[in-house]
Amino acid sequence: MTTASADTSTGLAQPRRRPPAVLQVLPSLVTGGVERGTIEMAQALVAAGWQAVVASSGGPLVREIERAGARHVTLPLASKNPLVMHANVSRLIETIERCTIDIVHARSRAPAWSALWAARRTGRHFLTTFHNAYGTGSRLKHIYNSVMAKGERVIAISDFVGTHVARVYGVTPDRLRVVPRGVDFTRFNPERVGAERLVTLARQWQLPDGAAVVMLPGRLTRWKGQPVLIEAMALLGRADVRCLFVGSGDARYRRELEAQAAKLGLGANVEIVDECRDMPAAYMLADVVVSASTWPEGFGRVVVEAQAMGRPVVATNHGGARETVVPGSTGWLVPPGDARALADAIAEALSLTAEQRLAHAARAVDHVRRNFDTATMAARTLDVYEEVLFPAATAKRAAQTALA
Repeated sequence: MTTASADTSTGLAQPRRRPPAVLQVLPSLVTGGVERGTIEMAQALVAAGWQAVVASSGGPLVREIERAGARHVTLPLASKNPLVMHANVSRLIETIERCTIDIVHARSRAPAWSALWAARRTGRHFLTTFHNAYGTGSRLKHIYNSVMAKGERVIAISDFVGTHVARVYGVTPDRLRVVPRGVDFTRFNPERVGAERLVTLARQWQLPDGAAVVMLPGRLTRWKGQPVLIEAMALLGRADVRCLFVGSGDARYRRELEAQAAKLGLGANVEIVDECRDMPAAYMLADVVVSASTWPEGFGRVVVEAQAMGRPVVATNHGGARETVVPGSTGWLVPPGDARALADAIAEALSLTAEQRLAHAARAVDHVRRNFDTATMAARTLDVYEEVLFPAATAKRAAQTALA
């Protein structure tokens, strides 16, 4: 383990021999909020002079981990097979020892079980992040989920998730830390999206000139609410509006959505496009961004990113959206599964005048910049790491802050 001394100018403990090392563990690096948060923390760790290691089964986002100066270790951590999970304990122990890891940070349930036992057997600190309020339909499911409550510190990505963690899993305030997700404003900044990027994406998606765009970004999975938006588009009844689903998923579900759109006479107005590598430009092409999730989102990164780009948002009134959308100011909240209410909110957003859209955009950008900055998220997570690594110095700093 790292030995440390106090920096008298900051009150923080500083490593004497080597920088601390954090191993983040997750199933894969394909797409999603868990993956993006992992990448952002790897970048922050490297920038702070710490060592950052990520273990997953791999994926296209591995290059972002490596580009940040962090190290990626490929292990079969996406598997829920008990035999593979058991074997992953030894694999993680080898990684922990080879990379001189101080903290093991688990971000998903199946790999968390392997990470927990690897951390215990090597005497390392074990932390977790709850990225959502997992369903507990059975005792077995509750036990499976409970690994995420076993960290020395348990991070929740919103007050909604934090309340769930405390109520369902009994995590006490001394271990629970709420750290909202953030937005990278160097990337999600409307002033940094040039016209050529918009033209390229509009041509790729074959968007007709003058069409209003209603966009739902997210994986093609039923709980994201794509069928509700299709029904809302039919109720909206506007031929000049194009509905875009940005994301990939199960081919069978995709065909089901296409069939629903065709049945409602929307075949020419609803399009499903694959993953987009330029989401800032995608948001700028949208007149309205929708999050129609029928199950509560733990945080709802899409809603926050869209507001950072100055887009009007319509989200369902549950979960993290209640903490990120200011109704009547930065967006609209509607009951989950209510196509009529969703259609009405979209119609209201589309009816904004140019002047009203500018004012709305200014409010949305200001709201997100004040409350959901990636740099703040990273700094607060680093504080949690320091709590477990350097408890004496952290307690001293807290006492000094209280006296100031």
